[in-house]
Amino acid sequence: MGTAGAGVGWVALVGGGPGAADLITVRGLNLLRRADVVVVDRLAPRQLLADLGPEVEIVDAGKGPHGHNLSQDEINVLLVERALRGRRVVRLKGGDPFLFGRGGEEALACAAAGVPCEVVPGVTSAVAVPALAGIPVTHRGVTQDLAIVSGHVDPSHPGSTSNWDALASGPGTVVVLMGVAALAEISRELVKRGRPAATPVAVIHAGTTTRQQVVTGTLGDIAAAVTTAGLGSPAIIVIGEVVTLSAEIGSYRIPD
Repeated sequence: MGTAGAGVGWVALVGGGPGAADLITVRGLNLLRRADVVVVDRLAPRQLLADLGPEVEIVDAGKGPHGHNLSQDEINVLLVERALRGRRVVRLKGGDPFLFGRGGEEALACAAAGVPCEVVPGVTSAVAVPALAGIPVTHRGVTQDLAIVSGHVDPSHPGSTSNWDALASGPGTVVVLMGVAALAEISRELVKRGRPAATPVAVIHAGTTTRQQVVTGTLGDIAAAVTTAGLGSPAIIVIGEVVTLSAEIGSYRIPD
């Protein structure tokens, strides 16, 4: 494949989509096929790497809920260093690079180093995963409001910067990413702050893939239901009346 030529290469921050490999964008796939170096996240669609040539350098950034292979600073340095050597670098992420993907930090690092950097938006799991489980995050006559928050830090922790009081008092849909480990705390805090315990909730594990599992319940009982089902990360939490629509819409994928 060679390099991008003499001088500086480039970096592409590619959103790999919500899980299924065929939900990456056309632009993202085309740039991936041109890459000399691919720096891949834990939740990126790794099946796409199988089609790359043996000469492509694959770096596993592998950030997970309990640790990571490379720190964010190390990733930033790696992207810049490879591009300054004339390499075409794809940073392959799950979902969208700019939604809890730290893509902004990587873009700023490239800008500071004078490295050309393209952002390739991805299909965000916050909308796509509920959709493929039969849950529209907005629906006429139900809600036009949508909030997407990180559950990496539970609501009672001083480090949480989300406005959980507003999320509890509003009628809209709340989608929580990276929150399954704190599901009990999230549910309890929302009820404590005013959201009815009977509010419908869905937890979707491995959404859009063949391993997808969905558990539904209410804020009052969803934590116990998820524990019983044995669901873990990766999972998305959907809170709101739109969850009830899944019983009618269902989840269907046209066979290949």
